[in-house]
Amino acid sequence: MTALTLYPAIDLKDGQCVRLRRGEMDNATVYSSDPAAQARTWQDAGFSWLHVVDLNGAFAGRPVNAAAVAAVLGAVTIPVQLGGGIRDMSAIEAWLAGGVRRVILGSAAVKNPALVRQACRAFPGQIVVGIDARHGKVATEGWAETSSVDASHLARSFEDAGVAAIIYTDIGRDGMLSGLNIEQTVALAGAISTPVIASGGVAGLQDLMDLQAASSSTMIQGVVVGRALYDGRIDPAEALVATAA
Repeated sequence: MTALTLYPAIDLKDGQCVRLRRGEMDNATVYSSDPAAQARTWQDAGFSWLHVVDLNGAFAGRPVNAAAVAAVLGAVTIPVQLGGGIRDMSAIEAWLAGGVRRVILGSAAVKNPALVRQACRAFPGQIVVGIDARHGKVATEGWAETSSVDASHLARSFEDAGVAAIIYTDIGRDGMLSGLNIEQTVALAGAISTPVIASGGVAGLQDLMDLQAASSSTMIQGVVVGRALYDGRIDPAEALVATAA
């Protein structure tokens, strides 16, 4: 069985570490006012990556929580992937130069696919496409808008671009502890050769184990875990052991 990489989520809103429900900014639970300390906690727990999102930036279309992101980067030695409001090459270059290992392009992937291709050429292995879907259709602008673009079609369109991974999030389940949409995630991963990272709805250890079992014949590489970790529904040590190869 292939190991799954677990990505603890640090979602930043107004400089704090929060979790949203279904991506709604006015439905946020604050878990820490010190994102850097939270990042150290996840590193000390044994996680090998961090998944950081500038929520304000996703809505604004430009980086907003830069100070908090910089504090996280300065607090840990494990790699960080960052998304939220990154819409041009200058922002991509700045974050990668500043210590981010991989940049996540979401809205830009829908509205400016040429940017994804340009970034992949300039920074091989460091560009991730975030596909956030509502009823199978891609949402943009911090999930405030739903496009007519089919999630699987968007994923396939970047097959030849050199994208390091695709993060697939089921918005309806995000932050709801209702369980991963394993069926849809596996279907997407089976349709493309790019590694897939699952996201949205992890409720407990069984979700992680079920995803790992279901992904044995696909390119599912990892899973983003948020509220279930913060609420103590998942023990980091148990999760890391359960998802090891």
